[in-house]
Amino acid sequence: MATTDQVSRRDVLRWVGAGVAGLATGTYLLTPGTERRRMRGRKTVRYWHMWSGEWGEVVQTIIDEFNESQSRYEVVPLIIPGSVGESKFLMGTVGGDPPDVMTHWAQVIPTWGSQGLLLPLETLMSRMEWEDFKATSYPVSLTTGMLGESLYGMTIGLNAFGLYYIPQHFIEAGLDPENFPKSLEELCTISELLHRKDRSNNYTRIGYVPSNFLNLSQVFGGGLYDFEKSELTLNSEENVRAMDFIVEERKKVGFDAVNRFFSGLDSASFTGGWPFIGGALSCTFDGQWRVEQIRKFAPDLEYKTIPLPPPQGGRPLAGVTNGNFMIIPKTAKEVEGAWEFVRFWSGLAGSEQAASLYTRGGWLPLNNRIAEAPDYQKYLRENPEFGTFVKVLASQDLVGNPPVPTQTFIMDRANRSEDFAIRGTWSPRQAVEELEKAVVEEQERRRRLGYAV
Repeated sequence: MATTDQVSRRDVLRWVGAGVAGLATGTYLLTPGTERRRMRGRKTVRYWHMWSGEWGEVVQTIIDEFNESQSRYEVVPLIIPGSVGESKFLMGTVGGDPPDVMTHWAQVIPTWGSQGLLLPLETLMSRMEWEDFKATSYPVSLTTGMLGESLYGMTIGLNAFGLYYIPQHFIEAGLDPENFPKSLEELCTISELLHRKDRSNNYTRIGYVPSNFLNLSQVFGGGLYDFEKSELTLNSEENVRAMDFIVEERKKVGFDAVNRFFSGLDSASFTGGWPFIGGALSCTFDGQWRVEQIRKFAPDLEYKTIPLPPPQGGRPLAGVTNGNFMIIPKTAKEVEGAWEFVRFWSGLAGSEQAASLYTRGGWLPLNNRIAEAPDYQKYLRENPEFGTFVKVLASQDLVGNPPVPTQTFIMDRANRSEDFAIRGTWSPRQAVEELEKAVVEEQERRRRLGYAV
């Protein structure tokens, strides 16, 4: 069996090849420099994050507030380009020049935690604080940042997903927007009334088309992981049903027709160019951050949000999600200061103060204490559609991705299986079986090489 050190270094060589190439092409030379220290006599806490632009400004206000709240530490930030966030962290951590704390949102915690790269955060808590964290945090917090019994990532902004819809489109189609479908099947049926086409029979507007097997597998009552038994559940009848539903609904609208429609849209836009804002989508499944986006770039848009209705026999308020996490590398030099910063931002050090921080970025909170704090309640009154996502967040059936070292591999293969099923290359059942087969083969390969699975 390889040692943690050997495993970590092997992974660095494998994962950061692109980062090394980036050095040669100047990628890292474009990384903004660390701010100069302004508070002499304090211990420096090196903080890396990947927010830039207006988001970077929001994060800077949080850093400034922490620095002003106490006199022992000064958090000094470094903005890392998102494209090299993983490789820079790995090279810095294994190479002896790590941050003291970093915000990350890639699906890396199970892998890095199993390799001994991250500090188990419960080791920094008192027994009472650890028990309180487990008792009061939203359930999803305990399935996203943990590996086994250890917490490696402290959330400072969970994600939740729901349906955004435009009432006017429903009215135009002769539907009552206040009487939203109670089942996923019904939603897909009425969506046919919401679609619009031009004279050439090309879609100009899509009502709703289900996708995302990762999420729908949980909604259909299956899921990729059983958190009570701590085991993968890739090949189940519920998962096959979810895959079959996606395929059959895509057939109704046409695979090529939908691809042509979305190829002309900037679905990843974080400004006013988001297709929903422009009216190209009547109903779409997306995250809570869109509420803040609409507030900034389309404040006059009339829209509503609602949890995704479950299919017949499925789970309400269910899904799979992730979030923004604070991680502390095992080789961090200023652990105590890093932890104080994590406590400050997450809300462990005080829910009322943290509520103000969460609302600045339109982030979902760690627990109900923060959600019920005055500042957060004020934010919900001002942004009522955001309340849908707080409701979803508290669900027992909202979970993280499988907390195993092969997490990223599983997610990639799940997306690949969905794509092959939609294209007709594999049947829905075959797609689920091939997903399980690929994961089993990867686990065996990792065992032979001495990796954790």
